Amino acid sequence: MKNNFTAIAFSLAIVIAAYLLGNSIINRNNGQGTISVTGLGNANFTSDLIVWEGSFSSSSLELKKAYNDLEKDKKVILEYLMSKGVKTDEIVFKAVQSTKNTKANYVNGKYAGDIFLGYILTQSLQIDSKNVEGVEKISREITELLNKGIQFYSQPPRYYYTKLADLKVEMISKATADAKARAEKIAENSGGKLGDLISAKMGIFQITGQNSKEDYSWGGTFNTSSREKTASITMKLDYKSE
Repeated sequence: MKNNFTAIAFSLAIVIAAYLLGNSIINRNNGQGTISVTGLGNANFTSDLIVWEGSFSSSSLELKKAYNDLEKDKKVILEYLMSKGVKTDEIVFKAVQSTKNTKANYVNGKYAGDIFLGYILTQSLQIDSKNVEGVEKISREITELLNKGIQFYSQPPRYYYTKLADLKVEMISKATADAKARAEKIAENSGGKLGDLISAKMGIFQITGQNSKEDYSWGGTFNTSSREKTASITMKLDYKSE
């Protein structure tokens, strides 16, 4: 009797196990699908910060004279910039760089050492200003210093946006809404219903010059040469499909 009971219990366990296994396969095969979409968020904006750099130099056989000449030029440049509306706290003069100017000396075609031609002192300056239009104009007119006997070497201005963090949040919101709208349309067209969000992944943040031919980069593009820019970002969303 005991053996019969054991056999019956064992058989029942096999039947239950087979049912559960079969049921799990059915649920897996009829499980919910997923909808994967990518949304885009972009915005045009105008830079509100300009960074402009330049340098000037002096030379002399005597180091002290070269330095005094450099200081005189510095004073003229500072007065010129202030007359154009640049504030003193927007200007940073960097450390003076000193080099010895030499040339190779040859005697009868053989190198005989270097000839000392004097010292060259160079100083650079940087302007960080929110007066973008004003400093941009100065960078184009800086050759006026030639009339004052100063050779000023100007670099192209760089343009930035101080509210970029807020803009990025806004664009992520736009990209997410765009992706969700695409997912809802896909679900509707397939006769289904959009389920819960499974995952969300942000793409690379890109900033390019407006109307430029700049290409997007896998590592992200960050344009600093254009005053008018376009920022863009993508969001990849995965939803359950019901």
